[in-house]
Amino acid sequence: MARSSTRPTSRDVAHAAGVSQAAVSLVLGDKWRGRVSEATAERVRQAARALDYRPNLAARNLRLGRTRTVLLVVPALTTEFFAGVYTGAARVAAQHGFGVVLYPSPEGIGPARDPFASAQAALDGVLASSMAADALTAIRGDRLPLVMLDSDPTGSPGAATVNLDIADGIRQVADHLLGLGHRRILHLAADVPSWTFEARARALGARLAAVPGTELSTARAPISIDGALAATETALTTPGPRPTAIVCDDDKLAAGAYKALRRLGLRIPDDVSVTGLDDLALATALDPELTTVRLDAELFGERGMRALLAVLEGHEPTGGDIPVELVVRGSTAPPRTPLPHA
Repeated sequence: MARSSTRPTSRDVAHAAGVSQAAVSLVLGDKWRGRVSEATAERVRQAARALDYRPNLAARNLRLGRTRTVLLVVPALTTEFFAGVYTGAARVAAQHGFGVVLYPSPEGIGPARDPFASAQAALDGVLASSMAADALTAIRGDRLPLVMLDSDPTGSPGAATVNLDIADGIRQVADHLLGLGHRRILHLAADVPSWTFEARARALGARLAAVPGTELSTARAPISIDGALAATETALTTPGPRPTAIVCDDDKLAAGAYKALRRLGLRIPDDVSVTGLDDLALATALDPELTTVRLDAELFGERGMRALLAVLEGHEPTGGDIPVELVVRGSTAPPRTPLPHA
């Protein structure tokens, strides 16, 4: 007689282990301690393995009133950074039986249409980048359990925030350039109203202000190579002493700065040093390779998802910013000694 293709049930596991279905539910739901013996729990686990039993998550979730689905809201996926955030978040979610719906804000940054007829009915929680925070209102994500990424911990709408230590990354950049002897520095800042970019500007200004004789100027640009090129050209052709180093808010801005410098006949790093932030694949495609701050996007996503799962379980998430690391490459060098005045 052919073997039945019917999927094994908890009743089959109970029969094989010689226990009740309630005991099977307790053991496989990891709620057995103090209610059944260790020996009984092991017998249930062995029976489940032997039968290749898989719990019916759909039925269990209906009983719990949960979909085991969370929404990840990010800016449009124009760099691999947020792809890495998704990879890390999805990996942790899968380990806990959750799925992740990725929602990139269509315009990159700003309001977005609701991707669901009712986000509250479809989702258990939301993990969102502050760069796409405006989208939360449209999808009613601010009414769900919410964890914010790269967001002001003192003014976040979320139950928790998870941040990379961006301020320390900028301090590492500043200390590197100051150590090389740079004193005239241009900040090529992302023209994006987001806490993470405001934090970069504050950290850079504070670090340079502590060193006498430094000059800091700022040029703002959209996060695009063409935008950075135009902003850099304008800044470097303005009358006055030329900066000897450019601190860019991300690697894409640095690529635009490279193009501007070459159009102006300036060499990197002989005439002007350039730094970035992210350590995208682009950083080593540039020539010379870019000195930049390495951000662990996958770890960022993992930590964000762990924090959201903790919130969903009613626990306090683990705190502390994620460390970042300056990677020194060929785009920075000491400034050339200026010629003496005649």
